[in-house]
Amino acid sequence: MKRLLGLFLALAMLLTCCTAFAEEAAPALTKDVIVLFTSDVHCGIDQGFGYAGLAAIRDQLAQSNHVLLVDNGDAIQGEPVGTMTTGEAIVSLMNAVGYDALTMGNHEFDYGMDRFLELAKLSNTPYVSCNFTYNGELVFDPYVIKEFDGVKIAFVGVTTPKTFTSSTPTYFQDENGNYVYGFCEGNDGADLYAAVQSAADAARAEGAQYVVLQAHLGIEAECAPWMSSDVILNTTGIDAVLDGHSHSELEQEIVKNKDGQDVLLVACGTKLANIGYLKISAKDGKLSSGLYTWKYDVSFPALMGDTEVAKAVAAATDELNAKLNEVVAKTEVTLTINDPETGARIIRNAETNLGDLCADAYRAMSGADIAFVNGGGIRVSIEAGDITLNNILKVHPFGNALCMVECSGQQILDALEWTSRNVPGENGGFLQVSGLTYEIHTYIESSATMDDKGAFTGVTGEYRVKNVMVGGEPLDLNKTYTLASHNYMLKSGGDGTCMFQDCPVLIDESMLDNQVLINYITGTLGGVVGEEYAAPYGQGRIVAVEEAPAE
Repeated sequence: MKRLLGLFLALAMLLTCCTAFAEEAAPALTKDVIVLFTSDVHCGIDQGFGYAGLAAIRDQLAQSNHVLLVDNGDAIQGEPVGTMTTGEAIVSLMNAVGYDALTMGNHEFDYGMDRFLELAKLSNTPYVSCNFTYNGELVFDPYVIKEFDGVKIAFVGVTTPKTFTSSTPTYFQDENGNYVYGFCEGNDGADLYAAVQSAADAARAEGAQYVVLQAHLGIEAECAPWMSSDVILNTTGIDAVLDGHSHSELEQEIVKNKDGQDVLLVACGTKLANIGYLKISAKDGKLSSGLYTWKYDVSFPALMGDTEVAKAVAAATDELNAKLNEVVAKTEVTLTINDPETGARIIRNAETNLGDLCADAYRAMSGADIAFVNGGGIRVSIEAGDITLNNILKVHPFGNALCMVECSGQQILDALEWTSRNVPGENGGFLQVSGLTYEIHTYIESSATMDDKGAFTGVTGEYRVKNVMVGGEPLDLNKTYTLASHNYMLKSGGDGTCMFQDCPVLIDESMLDNQVLINYITGTLGGVVGEEYAAPYGQGRIVAVEEAPAE
């Protein structure tokens, strides 16, 4: 097995390698330095390579190289093993693997700020972040320096300011609603660039010959002006960026920095389907990068057999399996978040039958006129057949709670406009709906505006959302409606939907989102999701209009 693993690593390195140059002369390394990195694991502890496979690759490479292992965030949330232990099982497993540096993703905060700080203390590995602040002061060290053969390599951590709205905004506020935690989000990206630059300069001053950015920034347009490429274009002194957040797979991309010099950008996707690597050559000091990729039906850990990490993973999952495999309902149809024709995710820019089901559940369990569920809160599809508790927890892994408010028709329209601003592009806040229908006229450029924390501030031009109907009647902007959703959106302004935060609350966090869905299926639907939800593209509640009507 070790020989096969060695051959696999050698072939993968040969096939995926790309090259960039550091400015300094070749360092006096006696062996190559290999930096392995993970990102957006989302509790996929036994998927793809799994943590057991990751540890095995690290140990194999360490026989002839200097090896480091870092993670770029979104590790502790995404599967029931994380949800049911509020992240602790994942931290324990990461301790067993043995990381050298960590930075946070937006989902590290999904169990609340207090819980994240508790988990950070439980971690054997320090977090680094140059832009996560409390009352203007850094919470963690901005970087850590690792040294081999006298060569210093700095790892600078950075987390997207989009975390304010892609996690829960109130987690970053004090009891009076004032933001006390921050991510250097101001001045249209300039504050973030300055924080990264300051950390890079300080690391260089401390003798770092290489500066590597551990980034949870992403390359999606909705992440601007904080995309990894934005940061590279506005800074100097960074040799490579190991990126996360957008689940992108980049073996390499060369981006010019502020001085026109090449910076290597690499990203490893999600769920341990890939392990990213950055290599510093002992021969000439060149940087190269790539991905170890696992594209087989059986996971890597299943082939490796028993290892210490594999045993730790098994211990973390076995005790949960009996409960998770409990059948709670059935579905006669496949309930999807994806386009059945292309396989592409569409829950964040179009209607789907699972989106309809989840929104209907909120409306039925609350008795509201209207219900909204953000597409980013509906994470996986459910195949036809038995529905287990595991299925439900994977659909709704965040533990949000049912709320209902009174709001105006204008606030409803603003919410639809705000969350449709990126269509046909994706937006985690895109609203799946119940009790109303609406059109998105995509030929109209969005004029929705936001503040420096990504929260809605208004609409300056023509609305692209039109023909909103509630119960078969046109939406009345001055009428009061009851609206059901969850605390993340209605109370905390999640995804920037802050227009409801001052609305009267009629139902306040009555049950968790996964229980809302279970109760709807087992109660209202009699335990079976039937043919009324058969159409994968939904029931025609959301219609995209791509061309202006003829005059």
